[in-house]
Amino acid sequence: MSLQYRRPTGDLPSMFDWDDLRYFVAAAQAGSFSVAAQRTGVDTATVSRRVARLETSLKATLFVRSSSGLQVTSTGARLLEAGLQAEAAMHLAARSGDPEAAGGTVRISVAEGFGVQVMAPALPAFRRSRPTLRIELAANADALSPTRREVDLAVTLSAPTDRRLLVEPLTDYQLAVYAAPAYLAEVGPLTRAEDLRRCQIVGYVEDLLHTTELNYLDEVGPGLQAALASSSIVAQRQIIQAGGGVGVLPCFLAGDLVRVAPSVLLRRRFWVSTLREVAATARVRSVRAWLQELAAARSNDLRPFGTSSAL
Repeated sequence: MSLQYRRPTGDLPSMFDWDDLRYFVAAAQAGSFSVAAQRTGVDTATVSRRVARLETSLKATLFVRSSSGLQVTSTGARLLEAGLQAEAAMHLAARSGDPEAAGGTVRISVAEGFGVQVMAPALPAFRRSRPTLRIELAANADALSPTRREVDLAVTLSAPTDRRLLVEPLTDYQLAVYAAPAYLAEVGPLTRAEDLRRCQIVGYVEDLLHTTELNYLDEVGPGLQAALASSSIVAQRQIIQAGGGVGVLPCFLAGDLVRVAPSVLLRRRFWVSTLREVAATARVRSVRAWLQELAAARSNDLRPFGTSSAL
């Protein structure tokens, strides 16, 4: 399909091929011609040629090539905004004939523990129910940003305040202190928070924390510091499992570890955010709905101790 995009102002040509704009948007989001080619189902040369034709038509440079990939210029950034709006409009138009239709790629940034333990095991079933969707899961300690076009959706521990984003709460979850049975055999019972002071603490690297929501050792006991630290919550769990000490973990990540110091029970909240201009697309709406359903289905794992007053 070839649509003509018209721009009323005089600083750009009045017409250009929608397909060229579509390949430009894919390359801008991917940061790579080759990745954009994979996502659009063509070869790399086609994407490069289409973008070059668009640059010729606009008499403007849209990308700067660097060792880290493609970076949009200021003109490219303005065109990307228009292209995303056009893409959202096309998705809405397509969805008008079938309100349940959802296809395309959705990239999700999510906190590591939730992504690995909760989302990843549920993705195959979701993909079977939405076979036209392609899901990219970025389960990292550092959240990628919808506002920088790095992802379509972000699941974060703090609620973004950027007005360009549609933000909604996903779920609360609980955290407690855990240890391996072998470690408890060495140090004895740990029934009170004060008992943790004679233990080796496992936790985060403080100066690598990307959000204050993860800085919770002082909530457990003022002045507590990690003797074994990692920026990865999954790595922390492995250290605790190996008898390296005690540490605060999301309850959904604890598995067969033993909860200690039961008076310590923390709570945090996950939030879902996406750019407003793509939030109404079928692909993004379907993923947002799935996330809410998944959080509800796993509520007993996320909040196993109910609404204890210790929160």
